[in-house]
Amino acid sequence: VHLTGGVAALVGAYMVGPRLGKYGEDGKPRAIPGHNVGFAVIGVFILWFGWFGFNAGSAYAADNTAAIAATNTLLATCAAGLAWLIVEKIRDKKATSLGAASGIVAGLVAITPACANVTPMGAILLGLVAGAVCAWAVTLKYKLGFDDSFDVVGIHLVGGLVGTLALGFLASDLVEEGGQNGLLYGGDLNLLIVQIIAAAG
Repeated sequence: VHLTGGVAALVGAYMVGPRLGKYGEDGKPRAIPGHNVGFAVIGVFILWFGWFGFNAGSAYAADNTAAIAATNTLLATCAAGLAWLIVEKIRDKKATSLGAASGIVAGLVAITPACANVTPMGAILLGLVAGAVCAWAVTLKYKLGFDDSFDVVGIHLVGGLVGTLALGFLASDLVEEGGQNGLLYGGDLNLLIVQIIAAAG
């Protein structure tokens, strides 16, 4: 869902073009600050709360699948928020509350395809990778010249891709009996190939 939405956002951003004043005559981007960071952060926390119903509720029961999905949703999201802040600190010399909020959303996006199929340690690893990769990916809009005010491409497209492909590495039959193992759990390339085809489709 997020991968598809991210691709649609990228196409739309190129078709509509940047906002007036976003890029100067020299082609360099101009900062257009958000109007209310506090409201943005509150919105992310509301979204985070609702996401537990989205991921854990997909089990349609209060069972082990719902429990592991909820646990993994929490762990991956915390790890992604932390990873985003670390990247910000290294890249920009300061971590920001908006960066933490963006990292949280990146973690939610990335864990969604894998929430019921990875171990808690796998969820943490997935969150760390997603947070760091998405924090880097949002800077691509300046290099590629499109205007993405909500960072949908960097967070949803890239985060969705990371989460989809991560199953090929992190899926574990310890979580889902009879499920397939990813490469890090002794599985073969079949699951990763399936995930690549699904992402490319």
